[in-house]
Amino acid sequence: MKHVIALDVGGTGMKAALVGADGTLLYEARRATGRERGAEAVVESILDFAADLRAYGEEHLGESAVAAGVAVPGIVDAENGIAVYASNLGWRDVPMRQLLGERLGGVPVALGHDVRTGGLAEGRIGAGKGADRFLFIPLGTGIAGAIGIAGTIEAGAHGYAGEIGHIVVRPGGPDCGCGQRGCLETLASAAAVSRAWAAASGDPEADAADCAKAVESGDPAAVQVWQNAVDALAAGLVTALTLLDPRSLIIGGGLAEAGETLFTPLRAAVEERVTFQKLPHIVPAALGDTAGCLGAGLLAWDLLSTEVST
Repeated sequence: MKHVIALDVGGTGMKAALVGADGTLLYEARRATGRERGAEAVVESILDFAADLRAYGEEHLGESAVAAGVAVPGIVDAENGIAVYASNLGWRDVPMRQLLGERLGGVPVALGHDVRTGGLAEGRIGAGKGADRFLFIPLGTGIAGAIGIAGTIEAGAHGYAGEIGHIVVRPGGPDCGCGQRGCLETLASAAAVSRAWAAASGDPEADAADCAKAVESGDPAAVQVWQNAVDALAAGLVTALTLLDPRSLIIGGGLAEAGETLFTPLRAAVEERVTFQKLPHIVPAALGDTAGCLGAGLLAWDLLSTEVST
């Protein structure tokens, strides 16, 4: 059965699949990234995982994968197939496409940025299906974004497009790792809500999910923490929709798991801030933590269709 290898590399774990031409997941597997072993060991783990997936396809599907797609975090030069930098994995300038191609016997390999790759899947087969313009924003440890235009993801001139987490929404606010203060991700990411609720509740182990539960039970301190995050998020989203005019805003990541505890106040906060702008549909992501893997599969199939057309 004709298939491609899809790999989504995260800071702690890797998700992989063999994906059929119609998008069917023919086989799924997960492994630890093992970043504590260092950057070189992580790269070797990725290559080994891909080789094992190829062997599985040969044994169980009757043939080798015809291509591979891999999504990685950090700064990515997709055009040249280089994983430029990832702070949480410790690598710099890894020629990922070349290394994977060699390990997989010369099949074509596509490399993508993890959030943009997840956005590609959400846009084509997930919550954005049918939307010609969308913005996908996962709210996790940080906040990133993927700008969807007519079935593709806009990477920008230098590969940095969509970094909505570094819009300054509270000038003079908390320090951000990027060097600015008051960035959106310092106030509205899952990590930011966890920090704020741990401080407000006096429980250093409390996290964003705990805060959401406390909001649902009517805890006034939790409501205040939550509303502060929602207000900051709404400010960032209105800036984004003023620039991009998307038809849909797709919100994913850990914070979105709170469901309507997040979406009901968020829709209201965005609506009260827009003036002339058209209000987009604000919807939860549909694919969960499989988005990156599914997107990597799409990248691989896109690569094959591009080669055929050229």
